Parts: sequence; C-alpha cells; structure tokens
Amino acid sequence: MTASSEPVHLNNHHRTTLEKIFQHPVNHNIEWNDVLSLLNAVATVEEKHDGKFGVTLGDVTETIERPKEKDLGVDEVLDLRRLLSAVGFRAE
Repeated sequence: MTASSEPVHLNNHHRTTLEKIFQHPVNHNIEWNDVLSLLNAVATVEEKHDGKFGVTLGDVTETIERPKEKDLGVDEVLDLRRLLSAVGFRAE
C-alpha cells in the first residue's frame, strides 16, 4: 500500500491492515483494534462521547462508528477504503 505523499512510516502490522482493507474480495477478518491503530498512525483520531470517532486524514474528515463485533463489516471496510483512497492510499 502506498500513499502519494506518505508522511508517516507504517510498521508491518499497519501495512498488513492496509492490505486487508484493499483486498478483493472484501476481507471479513479485519479487527477494529487493528484499524484504529492504523488510523492513529496516519490520521488525527478523536473519540467522541457517543462512541464514534472523528477521523481527519488530510483534508478529509469522517465520522466512524465502532463496530458491534470485533471485526468490521463489508460496508465499514468499503467506507475505509474510500476514505484512504481519497487521500492517496491505494493497492500496490
């Protein structure tokens, strides 16, 4: 996974999580804690009082809700893929 202007150095765990997010077909084994760790490495993350997270990545700000299960659902993965793609992350 790469970003057009990668401002941070991602560790192997973060790179693996990015690969899972961009995997086709959609991976059903992406844990929320892994995603939160990745987002904290590449974005500004603010936990709100309602359990949602404000994520600012570049010029894009999104609100993400913690999934009910430990793994993300398909729609949540697609939303993350869209967010990361909007700021230059893509599959290699």
